[in-house]
Amino acid sequence: MMDIIKIFSVTTIAFIVSMLLTPLWTSVLYKFKLGKNIRNNGDTPQYSAMHEKKRGTPTMGGVLIWGTTLLLLFGFSWLSQLFPNSFFQYLDFLSRFETWLPAAALGAAALVGLVDDIWDIRKFGKHGIGIRFRSKLLMYAAIALVGSLWFFFKLDWDIIRVPLVGTFAIGWWYIPLFLAVIIGTSFSVNEIDGLDGLAAGTLLTSFAAYGVISFAQGKIALAVFCGAIAGALLAFLWFNIYPARFFMGDTGSMSLGVTLGIVALLTNYALLLPIIGFLFVLEAASVIIQIGARKLFKKKVFLCAPIHHHFEAKGWPEPKVVMRFWVISAVTSVIGVIIMLIDRTL
Repeated sequence: MMDIIKIFSVTTIAFIVSMLLTPLWTSVLYKFKLGKNIRNNGDTPQYSAMHEKKRGTPTMGGVLIWGTTLLLLFGFSWLSQLFPNSFFQYLDFLSRFETWLPAAALGAAALVGLVDDIWDIRKFGKHGIGIRFRSKLLMYAAIALVGSLWFFFKLDWDIIRVPLVGTFAIGWWYIPLFLAVIIGTSFSVNEIDGLDGLAAGTLLTSFAAYGVISFAQGKIALAVFCGAIAGALLAFLWFNIYPARFFMGDTGSMSLGVTLGIVALLTNYALLLPIIGFLFVLEAASVIIQIGARKLFKKKVFLCAPIHHHFEAKGWPEPKVVMRFWVISAVTSVIGVIIMLIDRTL
């Protein structure tokens, strides 16, 4: 019972802290005119037309999510050392085996995304669109590689759980599997970050699901970590619901995608990620299909990709697309948790 109280307490504190920090951060974003660019180079006419009204809306709101999470993670740890046997020691969720790695990955990926957002706003880099895709891929691959080596050599971890089947040791193949999960999750989460509240809502249900899985496994620090992110996401969502006051930016979507992948791997239920994060898979697949169709057949499968823009192009109001995707995400997250619970009884 005390563990449940701890999880909900940190989640609530994260929500409150993020809500309190929002006015300060948004004033910075508006003051320095850190607004989103809507590219209109002729390659995406439908997208540009549908989203022209969002030009100039501040981005990099994701700083509030990862900033709040890391502030509480290290803040409670420091306060617990400063005031031993206090309430702060109870709230401390910094754990070498459960939260060090996801926290480090969250911070590293967030900084890369932050630079990319700033470059995009200031029109730095080739063609003025920030860090090139190839360079970003290499950077996030480097973060994933460090994580995979930590798992394989430091934690001596080379097993993968196949739900409802069993656990298998795959040796050094765990390293490329780790890379695939982290890179795939980060970029697919980035793809879904295209409508007001869409990424935040779907990430909220995904982290909540893995928080439940972590709790069921007795990984309380990891469950609290997921709760802190969920609380911060909930506060962010308050201001990101249509019409959004600010956007998440790559500093939020990419870092949270990387972190979600690592949390999934830490629970050894990474193979549930395509179910829990079904919409992330769908979004990434729609982009791949669209690019492939255009290159091979000179035709489009979707009116606009990723797929949430397809429904928007068909005439669905933006809030309608977002809320229906939220419903799907909630259902797939619950399905993932159900499969985990059944698997643990076998």
